[in-house]
Amino acid sequence: MVILKHTLGIPAVFALVLSLFFGASCTPTPQKDYRATPEEAGIRMEKPQTKANHAIIAVANPHAAQAGYRILKAGGNAIDAAIAAQLVLNLVEPQSSGIGGGGFLLLFDPERNALTSFDGRETAPAKADSALFIKKDGAKMGFFEAAVGGRSVGVPGLLHMLKQAHRKYGRMDWELLFNDAINLAEHGFNVSERLHKLVSADRFLKTDPIARSYFYNKDGMAHPVGHLLKNPEFADTLRQIQKGGVESFYIGQLGDRIVDKVQTHPDNPGLLGSDDLLLYRSIERNPVCLDYRQYKVCGMAPPSSGGLTVLQTLGLIEQYDRNNDPKPTIDRNHLYLEASKLAFADRNHYIADPDFVEVPTQQLLSKSYLIGRQTQIQHDRIVTTPAEPGGPFMFSRKWADDDSEHGLSTTHMSIVDADGMVVSMTTSIENAFGSRQMVGGFLLNNQLTDFSFLPSKNGLPIANRVEAGKRPRSSMAPTIVLDRSTQKPVLAIGSPGGSRIIGYVTRNLISILDEGLDLDKALARGHITNRNGASELEQGTEAEQHKAKLEQLGHSVKIKEMTSGLHAVRILPDGTLQGAADPRREGVAIGY
Repeated sequence: MVILKHTLGIPAVFALVLSLFFGASCTPTPQKDYRATPEEAGIRMEKPQTKANHAIIAVANPHAAQAGYRILKAGGNAIDAAIAAQLVLNLVEPQSSGIGGGGFLLLFDPERNALTSFDGRETAPAKADSALFIKKDGAKMGFFEAAVGGRSVGVPGLLHMLKQAHRKYGRMDWELLFNDAINLAEHGFNVSERLHKLVSADRFLKTDPIARSYFYNKDGMAHPVGHLLKNPEFADTLRQIQKGGVESFYIGQLGDRIVDKVQTHPDNPGLLGSDDLLLYRSIERNPVCLDYRQYKVCGMAPPSSGGLTVLQTLGLIEQYDRNNDPKPTIDRNHLYLEASKLAFADRNHYIADPDFVEVPTQQLLSKSYLIGRQTQIQHDRIVTTPAEPGGPFMFSRKWADDDSEHGLSTTHMSIVDADGMVVSMTTSIENAFGSRQMVGGFLLNNQLTDFSFLPSKNGLPIANRVEAGKRPRSSMAPTIVLDRSTQKPVLAIGSPGGSRIIGYVTRNLISILDEGLDLDKALARGHITNRNGASELEQGTEAEQHKAKLEQLGHSVKIKEMTSGLHAVRILPDGTLQGAADPRREGVAIGY
């Protein structure tokens, strides 16, 4: 019998049902002027979307999906399922996220009919300052010179965030959420093709003796695809947290081991101390939201730049459509890229940890600002690139721009439970395999390299410079979309991908909400992004066909490989649920 935190009046059932790979095509009313047909979208290689009537989870690995599904089926809610799935992800997708890292969680509470969010972003140690990544000769360190070792490790925030969210919203007992991950760690899982390739390609993972002994065989070769990989040390770690709570991670023997690992690295020791772990707190924050057509789109507030920049891009597109009448003929990809360029110019200038920097959140999303800013978009040519930031919103201090961004190894899950609770959660350890430092069966993050390595530029301070206790700027963009007339959720979506996360999420919102594409087709569509520089088209996809047209308009076009990991769930007007996973990775959607 499964023990629940509250009496549910339903039996605890652990039947496991894999995906029902079909779905209704009922979608929100598209914007008729620019609906994309499948031929126009050039859809390829999509994973069929999953249909469910009660609950659904879309997540980056089948083992994690099964863990979350079991919790949902047993009467747990979306928070419970997110925790169970995340702990399994730490084991089977260690390159991307885990308890040695952090994340952001966006939640719709059906009881209050309200949204909230939880910030589990890592913090800089108390001894860190703006010279953290500056060498003795005054030059900034190279990325991997800084990232590999203890120097880049921020105070992990994931567990504290999950516990805070569970304490307020969880239904099932905390201890029960660990069982799947513990069992899988003890009995082993088969190495996937993706994990094998990433371990094989990594240049630094072998430098840590513990990581080397875990990820490689005695000959120093990555374990082959299908190898049964067991992690008994991680199982022991999870048991400590299962029984002793998150306190055992932050202030117990495990915390001491983390500090020792960071501080005693032979080549690149870090500054993380016991007091940093003891004092860490996740933060419940108000989401940022913007009315967009018939929807209300909501995301994470700073220190993530994801929410603001997604919303700004959408707001600029809508205000362009509203304030150019009669509407000139404009290429919709050009409009999106120009809006993204302007939004990134503001992002790179203003956004950092709001506890250290006064971020003009409301001004950046104000209707008057968006109306004025969209006038720079021209239908027949590009904005001069890089675009200048707007404002300065009467701020006395002027910041220097900072477009540095490295993190790619992140994961996202979207969940809807039987009561209508929605979770959109993105978590990360930053670069693939984080700092490459392994302790307790898990990897430690290198999130401090998300700060600007330089404290200033051209005599001006950089908002995202390193400061003690500060949270580095992120691009994670977990998103929940509400219907404006009902204030009920209609979509949850998010992705990994570094600063390209913002473009991945924004263009998929356009594909789904404006163009009426089904989830599977939208997520499979070739990516198009602009981060206030070149316009990037995803290599080997239909996106390449736009190159000539964009170049005619003045875009500098680059063809790039882009490995997103989008996971989305849609709630249709009749209550039917649809879930889909990005075909570029190994995720699935499971529901009942």
